Amino acid sequence: MEGRDRDFVQHIPRLRRYARALTGDRSRADDLVQDTLERALVKFHLWRPGSDLRAWMFTIMHNVYINQVRAGASAVVSPLDDETVQPAIRATQSDRLEVLDLQTALLSLPEDQREVLLLVGLEQMTYDEAAGVLNVPIGTVMSRLSRAREKLRISLKGGAQLPAGLKVVK
Repeated sequence: MEGRDRDFVQHIPRLRRYARALTGDRSRADDLVQDTLERALVKFHLWRPGSDLRAWMFTIMHNVYINQVRAGASAVVSPLDDETVQPAIRATQSDRLEVLDLQTALLSLPEDQREVLLLVGLEQMTYDEAAGVLNVPIGTVMSRLSRAREKLRISLKGGAQLPAGLKVVK
């Protein structure tokens, strides 16, 4: 494989990821990547050696995408008669990001609150069982759980908020 081709191939996964983010559709993303690679190969003589090839290819992809959006706005799309309509499937692209956000939020909790939350929420223990495991009163389990849930809710919502009824005093 030629050096230029090898350099192009190493950027394909990143280009696909960006294309999926832009289009929201796998087949459109694959078409966008193909159009980007085709244009990059044709216009390779314009790339300046020593500059960032990845950035150059992403710029090409962005420009190709903008051109497609502009052309698509005025184009009339008619469905093919022989295509069958597929039932809607829940999008799962953001699931991994949500899990990572949850993991980060859980790790940011104080250890005593995280323990209670995991025992009650994940392990499905009763308050009494969790109190026995942690060797604390059941009221402590309930208050730690309440604080942990509130902190988790605020963290996953994207910012610190005051509980209802509390005001900032300067």
